[in-house]
Amino acid sequence: MNAAEIRPARPDDAPAVVALRALVFPYLVRGVESTRRMIAEPPPGEDWAAWVAEADGEVVGWASAYRNTQTSTPGVGEIAMLHVHPDHRRQGIGTALFDHAFGHVRALGSTRVLAHARTESLPFAQRHGFTPSRELRYSALDLRTAPPMPTPPPGVRLLPTAGLDPRRVHRVDAESARDEPGDVPTDTLDYDLWHHECWENLGLDREASTVAEVDGELVALSLVKRDGDRMWSDFTGTLSAYRGRGLARLTKQAALHAAAARGVRTAYTSNDEANAPMLAINAALGYRPVDSQWSCRRTLS
Repeated sequence: MNAAEIRPARPDDAPAVVALRALVFPYLVRGVESTRRMIAEPPPGEDWAAWVAEADGEVVGWASAYRNTQTSTPGVGEIAMLHVHPDHRRQGIGTALFDHAFGHVRALGSTRVLAHARTESLPFAQRHGFTPSRELRYSALDLRTAPPMPTPPPGVRLLPTAGLDPRRVHRVDAESARDEPGDVPTDTLDYDLWHHECWENLGLDREASTVAEVDGELVALSLVKRDGDRMWSDFTGTLSAYRGRGLARLTKQAALHAAAARGVRTAYTSNDEANAPMLAINAALGYRPVDSQWSCRRTLS
């Protein structure tokens, strides 16, 4: 077996990258065409970059890194989901990928670096100067017995996002995410970035993605990104003035129902363990935990 080569990712790597991700993180949903576009047309303003490890013509590792522009916290760089094929671990591939990703965020002038690791990978993160911070729960829901379509209360309309002005959808997404638990706040979600990464994402199912409307105003949403018969609940949230009315559960249940009717069989999501309201909603909808990861952070001088 030849030593792995670390090189920049190319759009044609997308099928192999998706296959590797499905093996290592089966609950992370991003399809081939969506991944191909992500590599070919990175999100604006993030200085996003990715690398693959290739051994004997096979992609056996992946890492990406970028500047977090969705937070008002200055100098935040992120290393996203570094992973290596199980048959190629303990050969230095993870370290080599990490070195490329870390070097990239350092070159961007980052003063704080965020990453994620499973519990068994925490020693690797700690050896590289990272401190575990917050636990994330990943959960799955079998949609072969779909949640029933909810009946909205008087004055509330449930609508698919298809055909809506994306700026109206962005407003709900951006404003309801501001107090989402995390290492840094998500409080500067720029429209152009959101439009590129979310609205134009080739995996976004606009027919299944659902919003709640009250008095002509969009006040809650649940976004669905899918790959074949799997989906990812990209974000579910409600404007702060309308919370406590059950609208987050209402829109998510409607989105899951619509996704099941359109052929989705398994739904995945993740939540910060401190996000008790959303964890309670997911438990009531029947989600079951399938894995957990830790956010990890490192401060740079």
